[in-house]
Amino acid sequence: MTVPVLETQRLLLREWRDHDRAPFARLNADPTVMEHFPTTLSVEESNAFVDSIEAAWADGFGLWAVEDRTTGEFIGYTGFASPSFQTSFTPCIEIGWRFAAHTWGAGRATEAARAAIDWATKNLRAPRDEIVSFTTTGNMRSRRVMEKIGLVRDETADFDHPRLPHWEYKRHVLYRRSMVDLRRPDPSR
Repeated sequence: MTVPVLETQRLLLREWRDHDRAPFARLNADPTVMEHFPTTLSVEESNAFVDSIEAAWADGFGLWAVEDRTTGEFIGYTGFASPSFQTSFTPCIEIGWRFAAHTWGAGRATEAARAAIDWATKNLRAPRDEIVSFTTTGNMRSRRVMEKIGLVRDETADFDHPRLPHWEYKRHVLYRRSMVDLRRPDPSR
């Protein structure tokens, strides 16, 4: 599938390019960025992640590389994935993001995720009837983004991540929203 290109006021969501790999590896090696993950990633692990991202677009959705439109700098990713673990809310479509720390605090993750949600409401159809997002309980930055893009916490579905049974931060919160609700105009935007 050809990766659709999305533009926002400040950002370009696009296909991954070879020159994205080095800054993505630096991002994945940054302990600040990876604070809510069990570990940072090596260059090899980061490159393997890009390979899997590119392959996932065959399903009709995936993770976009995000570029700053002013500078042309690769600053992270946003988009959709299908978690491969089993829990009460899977199978599902998850929206996620990861951005370089120097870009935090300026609304870029929210801006990119809103563009992805807008695309999803027009292009993803049944049986994909909702979008979910999850993170560790302490990841307040991501939780605020989830709320800003219209997802609502479902406390009854919070879970211990099945792939991280021995990690001290295995407890995750779940946010979700039906595609029908996401298609309704948001008067706050």
